[in-house]
Amino acid sequence: MTQGENRQLARDSLFLMADLRVDGLDGDFRIKVRNLSAGGMMGEGNVCVVRGTVVSVNIRNIGWVEGSVAWVQESRFGVAFRDDIDPRLARAQAGAQPGKVEHTAPDYLRNYQAPVTDATLLRKI
Repeated sequence: MTQGENRQLARDSLFLMADLRVDGLDGDFRIKVRNLSAGGMMGEGNVCVVRGTVVSVNIRNIGWVEGSVAWVQESRFGVAFRDDIDPRLARAQAGAQPGKVEHTAPDYLRNYQAPVTDATLLRKI
């Protein structure tokens, strides 16, 4: 099987932080998630893993997902999830309800107020 045949699922490039638990090691490691798909992810961080290691990743709005390390290259590694996830949830606003993807504008756009154009309403300094 060639490398191209391994990549059957669409990946979503993103940058978010996640916690990683490595089977056999104590504590959580803070990693960067570089891309995410329903079946896996690419992570980056200062954690020593080898191919086949069982890991769990705490992904924002999804929770802990179990998988195994599929490949390692320097500080980057791939994780194949045991069960598929909905990667759109990770892009949703932090704290969103699980299973529901919200499509709201960011705060800086929702709180927009048009500038005052009536000179009588302006305060003199």
